[in-house]
Amino acid sequence: MSQNISQELIDKCIQGQAKAQKQLYEFTVRQMYGICLRYCKNPEDAKDIMQEGYIRVFSKMKQFEGKGVLEAWMRRIFVNCALENIRVNKFNTETSDIAEEYNLGFENLTIDKMSQKEIMEIFQKLANGYRTVLNLFAIEGYSHAEIAEMLGISEGTSKSQLARARGAFLKEYNKLKN
Repeated sequence: MSQNISQELIDKCIQGQAKAQKQLYEFTVRQMYGICLRYCKNPEDAKDIMQEGYIRVFSKMKQFEGKGVLEAWMRRIFVNCALENIRVNKFNTETSDIAEEYNLGFENLTIDKMSQKEIMEIFQKLANGYRTVLNLFAIEGYSHAEIAEMLGISEGTSKSQLARARGAFLKEYNKLKN
């Protein structure tokens, strides 16, 4: 459990107390919105996913058993909402004409020196398939087998989407810096 989110606040949210739910929302909204935004091309879609995420969090709050960090439990719900949105809108395993030379990793890219705004700007330019796999693998830490199962694709497709996503990210990064 987070140091800043008390068990008392969680209990009040479970009881459906609107004031407590608002406090939890205010404490977590930036983090959850950032998650949603990484999976979307635009802020409006991210807000829709975020709204659905909070509806699910508050309706399933009784299922949080206090084991682990509340924000991690919530994060999983928001990622699942984003993935459902992608599935509903037809997960697109778009291929690209990016040349194989772009299938580099991030070895020469110092992503830690990029601002969050720059990273989000690049993420939003990526094709849905690229953005989704890159998020799940590089940020959420899922394996290719897990990604394949979640998205209903093969492990090979997950791996190729990741390679292409890295290339597309690098290409967009270079455009941004030039």
